[in-house]
Amino acid sequence: MGKIKSRYLIITLSRILSFPSLLILFLTLFSNCKPSPKATELSVDLKTNDPSGTIAFNTNRDGNKEIYLMDVEGKNLRNITDNPAMEYGPSWFPDGDKIIAYSNRDGNPELYYFDLKKDTSIRITEDPADDVLPMVSPDGSQIVFMSNRNGESRSVYKMKIDGSDIEALTNNADYEESPSWSPDGEHILFTRQLRDLNDTTHAANGEIFRMKADGSEVNRITNKSGYDSGAVYSPDGKHIAFYGPEGNNFEIFLMDKEGGNIKNITSDTLDCYSPSWSPDGKWIAYTAGTANNYDIYIINLENGEKRRLTNTEIRNESPAWAPSSQEE
Repeated sequence: MGKIKSRYLIITLSRILSFPSLLILFLTLFSNCKPSPKATELSVDLKTNDPSGTIAFNTNRDGNKEIYLMDVEGKNLRNITDNPAMEYGPSWFPDGDKIIAYSNRDGNPELYYFDLKKDTSIRITEDPADDVLPMVSPDGSQIVFMSNRNGESRSVYKMKIDGSDIEALTNNADYEESPSWSPDGEHILFTRQLRDLNDTTHAANGEIFRMKADGSEVNRITNKSGYDSGAVYSPDGKHIAFYGPEGNNFEIFLMDKEGGNIKNITSDTLDCYSPSWSPDGKWIAYTAGTANNYDIYIINLENGEKRRLTNTEIRNESPAWAPSSQEE
């Protein structure tokens, strides 16, 4: 009986579909059976909103300061320096194959390349002064760094990628730090301490300045109380992340590229500093903690979600998110 009913249904459908108008109606209804647009959009959003890539950071988990790599879940850790000396301040090359940092393995702080594929290190500066906090330009041709070669205090210097043609971009008696490039390589951000009449040994106020890559047109772009530093451009160059005090803690802030519309994005009970953008500009990695216990976190700029990537009773700090070319 079941076979007879099935056969009758097939014959009936074939007869109905033999009429042209009914056939067109059937095909129209069938072609409109598509997935819900909202469901499709949601699945894409969830996929593209998730972080990816590799993060370099400093840690003293081995007793001394080393540079490690990890993924965005805090896994697959790799020590890339592995030396009893101090290594600090990682900055990626645009190709993602090398990292530059500073180390005192030869007696005083100098700049070194760390080749991740060859597992080798090369010293690129040699000076009795302290050379620290290097940042590679977006096109990979130059390095900006801090040095006290002028005999006064740390100032901003620049050189070619091979260590040649070293030149001072600033020559300030007061302390400066944290240089970083704009995405187009035309400007450099840095922090300068500003003294007032109440300061004694150290300046209590630090502000963020911007200058052209040749050291000209130096302009102050923040004007808030306390010590603001660690400024870095977003990948699209429209915003700047930095850290500074608010209330009893240091927080991570965002502002537009001209210094306006400042917004606290962490609002934490921990001290937060050293922001680093993800290549897609949707996340920021940063350091957070108290006293001698710091860890690496990431925060989603759209919804404020925070994720803790390290969880140790030591110092994990100064994250540097790898460029997109490293992730591929």
